[in-house]
Amino acid sequence: MSLLEDIKYRYTRLGFLGKLIAINSALFIVLYLIEYLFQNNIITRWLYLPKAFGDFFMQPWSIITYSFLHGDLLHLAFNMIGLYYIGRLFLSIYSEKRFLNVYFLGAIVGGCFFLLSYNIFPAFIQRTPPLVGASAAIMAILIFTATIRAKMRVYIFNYGVELWKFGAFFVILDLIRIPMNDGANAGGFISHLGGALLGYIYAKRLEKGSDIGSGFEKFMDTIVSYFTPKKKSPLKTVYKNKKTTSTAKTATSSPTQKQRKIDGILDKISKSGYESLTKEEKDFLFKAGKEN
Repeated sequence: MSLLEDIKYRYTRLGFLGKLIAINSALFIVLYLIEYLFQNNIITRWLYLPKAFGDFFMQPWSIITYSFLHGDLLHLAFNMIGLYYIGRLFLSIYSEKRFLNVYFLGAIVGGCFFLLSYNIFPAFIQRTPPLVGASAAIMAILIFTATIRAKMRVYIFNYGVELWKFGAFFVILDLIRIPMNDGANAGGFISHLGGALLGYIYAKRLEKGSDIGSGFEKFMDTIVSYFTPKKKSPLKTVYKNKKTTSTAKTATSSPTQKQRKIDGILDKISKSGYESLTKEEKDFLFKAGKEN
């Protein structure tokens, strides 16, 4: 087995969160090597979220891609650890599709908060680096889960804390850190608050029976469908012969062995799909279709 095949095999065996962590980690390593070898961050520049609206309009995809970038190894490690543990709490309640809805909408809203704050408030205009990191998306997952399961207890060093208090701690921490370091890293903290707000609103609306992420989910499904090749079924339709003669009626009431086999295969397809057929059954049905 080649190295590439081994990597593919190991990736397919990962769980949902494992795959998301693997993508973030692999992208960090690849971009780090490219920047080191070529002494240029031209690829990263087209993926991070810039502070100026003019630059953002030149790369609108960065409202999502920035969440897959990380400034350094510690930044990546902290976010991936948080993603794993908080993600497990979320997935104990809801599906992977809903996870992606909250995750990416949290990243988008967090990115919007970043852009607006640095183009509205004079205190931030001259002090901001571009935005990178999955923190806003992870905050959305955390606050969503903390809103839905407020009384759930999480244990830190054998000390139980209610989940809503755990989420509130990080929100307050971000508010405190915004004016620190002369506002140099305030963009990340502001984006966290945007993600947290999205998670809270999403959870509250969901409790009332309204899924605000359904439109986003349909949009993403449409985008994915454009890049997914459509499979053409090799099955040729087999029609049952209908004759009005008395002989045909007798045959209908007492089907031949061949027709019974065809009917059995068609029933199997209707219940389990074409791929459930054995090679022998596929060959038999193909030949029967050609004869008819």
